[in-house]
Amino acid sequence: MLNIDKTDVVVIGGGITGTAIVRELSKYELDVVLLEKNPDIASGSTKANSGILHAGFDAKPGSLKATLNVRGNKLYHDLEDELGLDIKWTGSLVVAVNSDEQETLKELLERGRTNGVPGLAILSREEVLAREPNITPNVTGALWAPSAGIFLPFGAALAFAENAVKNGAKVVTDCPVEEMVTENGKITGVRTKHGFLSAKYVINAAGVHADEISRLAGDDSFAIKPRKGEYILFDKKVSNLVQNVLFPTPSKVSKGILVSPTVHGNIFIGPNAQDVDDKEDVATSLGGLQEIVSKAQQLLPKLPLNAAITQFSGLRAAADGGGDFIIRPSAIVQGLFHAAGIQSPGLTSAPAIAEMLVNILKDQGMELKRKVNFDPVNPRKIVFRELSHAAQQQLIAQNPLYGRVICRCETITEAEIIEAIHGLCGARTVDAVKRRTRAGMGRCQGGFCGPRVTAILARELNIPVTAVRKDSPASYLFFDKLTADCREALQ
Repeated sequence: MLNIDKTDVVVIGGGITGTAIVRELSKYELDVVLLEKNPDIASGSTKANSGILHAGFDAKPGSLKATLNVRGNKLYHDLEDELGLDIKWTGSLVVAVNSDEQETLKELLERGRTNGVPGLAILSREEVLAREPNITPNVTGALWAPSAGIFLPFGAALAFAENAVKNGAKVVTDCPVEEMVTENGKITGVRTKHGFLSAKYVINAAGVHADEISRLAGDDSFAIKPRKGEYILFDKKVSNLVQNVLFPTPSKVSKGILVSPTVHGNIFIGPNAQDVDDKEDVATSLGGLQEIVSKAQQLLPKLPLNAAITQFSGLRAAADGGGDFIIRPSAIVQGLFHAAGIQSPGLTSAPAIAEMLVNILKDQGMELKRKVNFDPVNPRKIVFRELSHAAQQQLIAQNPLYGRVICRCETITEAEIIEAIHGLCGARTVDAVKRRTRAGMGRCQGGFCGPRVTAILARELNIPVTAVRKDSPASYLFFDKLTADCREALQ
């Protein structure tokens, strides 16, 4: 519920961009509220993407994407320790397989150097094979970017949000914005599912829905066209197949089908790029999955398809008008600011976008006074499976629920799930628990632990099992009885 009626700044959208912005604003003496329409933060594009911290060699020099990518990459090196982020600085390889692609590598090298990317180099065929022995034997060379990395996007968004709440901001989920209220061309507040919230400033970070939020205020200056990308995730038993992020040479609309490790020891392939009309269309398709398998095999011929454990897709918020980020005040409505069209490298750019928005707010006259007691640090969460046997036994002695394993595939305990539910931005759905703890992300994909997680949620939230949702607002898992309409439909 809202439980507030007045604030200084409303941030709309709880993805990686919105949470980074609210954390940056929490450094100042402001009342800040983030509104997210779904039951959990980061449950849109942020939860379903490649999880790559890009080096910054791909974007056009001088663009916001280029500038903010390189700056964001640098900021994550500081945030890694401050916020307890799980980042692996693996580096990335853009792989060439013929002379034309070798020329593209040279172009990317020069572009990257212009953008200020450190350490770029073109490796020979032999050097590439020494790093990645399972790569295609057709490789002729690769662009090496040592500053690239991999991380968990949801984990970063949660860390931003939790730190913001720790420093006085509010995060409200299950709270869609229904109306932008203006007076004499100025923002006065927003009307939500749970009531009216007055504010002088609104930051629109609503992802694929950012154009809709903008139009609610009478600003139709841009449009968002969702672009779907599909993925396949593989079991940890094949994690030794690749060590670095492997890209093909890029196209005009996509960085291509890549092969990459994850921070948790899986590998994945994807994404493709498919323009769609439906902003909720995250279904996978046989044709799309066949496409990414075929193209991934051009990088990794011995792709172990029998080790695939799940597939998923996500949507990129592709903006019209050239495809660069839209980060600016509205030219139509005073007090409205946009952080829209944030597609790749949006994850990498998020903390730099937040910096830029705060500077824009200053330029627009917002009075910003730094908090003297701002705490930038999040304590590291306990990850039971990563502890030594002695440390695990000590924890169990303190709290026996650490001795009850709920998810066998990932060794997730009941104590960790309870902590996730009662955290600063606590889990309220089965998938919210999954994203925070990995319960349900293993080989069986929740077949064993799903009902147990549901029961724990019902108990800890003091709600009936029939009120527990999988993820989205209406994704209820159990029903007391079939309605008359349902019975009739089944007959």
